[in-house]
Amino acid sequence: MAATRLYLDWNATAPLHPAAREAMLRAMDIQGNPNSVHGEGRAARAAVEAARRQVAALTGAEAAHVVFTSGATEAANMVLTPEFRMGRTPLVVSHLYISAVEHPAVREGGRFAKDNVSEIPVTSDGTIDLAALEAMLSAHDKASGLPMVAIMLANNETGILQPVTEAAKLVQAAGGLLVVDAVQAAGRIPLDIHAIGADFLIVSSHKIGGPKGVGALVSRGEILMPMPLIHGGGQEKGHRSGTENTLAIIGFGAAAEVTALDLDARNAAIASLRDRLEAGMELVAPDVIIHGKDGPRVPNTCFFTLPGLKSETGQIAFDLEGVAISAGSACSSGKVGESHVLAAMGCDPKLGALRISLGPTTTEADIDRAIAAFTRIAGRRKLAGAAA
Repeated sequence: MAATRLYLDWNATAPLHPAAREAMLRAMDIQGNPNSVHGEGRAARAAVEAARRQVAALTGAEAAHVVFTSGATEAANMVLTPEFRMGRTPLVVSHLYISAVEHPAVREGGRFAKDNVSEIPVTSDGTIDLAALEAMLSAHDKASGLPMVAIMLANNETGILQPVTEAAKLVQAAGGLLVVDAVQAAGRIPLDIHAIGADFLIVSSHKIGGPKGVGALVSRGEILMPMPLIHGGGQEKGHRSGTENTLAIIGFGAAAEVTALDLDARNAAIASLRDRLEAGMELVAPDVIIHGKDGPRVPNTCFFTLPGLKSETGQIAFDLEGVAISAGSACSSGKVGESHVLAAMGCDPKLGALRISLGPTTTEADIDRAIAAFTRIAGRRKLAGAAA
């Protein structure tokens, strides 16, 4: 009988949480369109609005400030635009500044022309260079329009936490807008859009145990909003047209509610497991490089390089051991290539790196099994080097 596979790729997608599954199963009996005025439509609308409140609570926002989208990528493309409105008054954002370690959904620059996107460097520990950001904002041509800064809260590869509250002060002083990709932070650290100082947060359902294909753009207020990306019937208060994906939204809301429970205790337990994993790896292979180990990280992520082991080779080796991990972002068409994050940190991206990410159901036995797999893979690496 084949051994049960071990899933350690929670940063790519979290398994569907039982609470989300149950909520979606119940929601299958809701037949109405949430935009219809009859009883069935009102029932669907009530379910969508309940989910909106649940997502808002996860992010410290008001429910009225949550716009549901098809996912984080759509939310990024919606908010990364030169065209905003302050109430009914048009507002121009002339330049987008993004950190060098952003997710591909942000690195593409949304609706900005390529010439109007600048990259903010990061330090060797993977955190944004605040001095460089301040200099960029000081040099920004205010006469052309407002600056926009997009920074992820937690890096999807290294797990490194960015100093977004400090960056927010710089952006506010420059009269700009701050967009924070909180996809990898939601459910792993406490979120509060007001405490962070962000104008907009981007969150995703399937990273926290909800269904795939739904996310949200969360705003600090209702007056300042981007011009719509998707036009049509004017759903989501005109911010995002198209009939709401009621079933997925309900699952998203249920996942948001349950992931906010006992967050500190859960994170402490996961951090302990990650530390156990990294200690075991270092014991087996003292030359292993754990990227971002000495910096502030989300508790579940280990991004490492084993010298002499290519990313694609390592990923396949773990897969053959029955352990699912990744070589970084899962959002690059399944390609395993050089890490732009490592390059931005001043590391040789050709070294290759692998990401192990844990979740609430990960156990000590799982970690021991991962270490055992790592031990065998590291041993084969040594044999291959000796044979060469």
